[in-house]
Amino acid sequence: MKNLISAACVAALLTGCSTIDNSVSTQANETQVQTNNELAASGAGDALFRFPKSTMNNKTDEEIFQGPALTKNINFYMRGLMQDLVSNLEYVNGRTPVAVTSFVNLDSDFESSSLLGNQIAESLMHEIHKVGIPVLDYKVTDYLRVTEQGDFIMSRNFNELTNNIPIRYVFTGNLVKHQGGYLVNARVVGIKSKAVVASAQSFIPASVAKAILDTEPRVSEQQIPLIQG
Repeated sequence: MKNLISAACVAALLTGCSTIDNSVSTQANETQVQTNNELAASGAGDALFRFPKSTMNNKTDEEIFQGPALTKNINFYMRGLMQDLVSNLEYVNGRTPVAVTSFVNLDSDFESSSLLGNQIAESLMHEIHKVGIPVLDYKVTDYLRVTEQGDFIMSRNFNELTNNIPIRYVFTGNLVKHQGGYLVNARVVGIKSKAVVASAQSFIPASVAKAILDTEPRVSEQQIPLIQG
């Protein structure tokens, strides 16, 4: 009789535990469903539960959470152009003074440049200095001009600049507007010999060039008044 009672008690306990486990499992499932519904309603669950498995396997955690890479600017392409110039550069070393001129459009009269051409020259000056070649900025005057608009030492007025500057070689080049961007032709030329001692080419995508050219002030077209005869 005692054995029967003991067996009945154990069965009752097991039945009670099973009932408790089922209750806990049901409550957990209901909580998970409610959480999923809230995420779906807010849209936050899309990236977590609807992300393609194949894409997840091919991406690291940093790529997933940091987003797309930053767009390359003009300095990236000028760095590559400078590396190509240095790779075939002759007669220029750490004791050879050089200068950099604005890059002009190939189909122009070489008398004017654009903001893109001027920025290419500025970027190249930085890259040339980094490799240890002395760069002379011939636009620097011998005096400071203090005005209400600011304080200046640079000028584009030829009469304000020094005539005798020990420049031996010049980094120069031109631009060709191409489908999808600008083709850059760069070279290093001797001032006296006119000999090309290095050359390189690069391509600037239209999106990179547009980011600079869009900030350039545009000259409004001259309006011709109509006069009644």
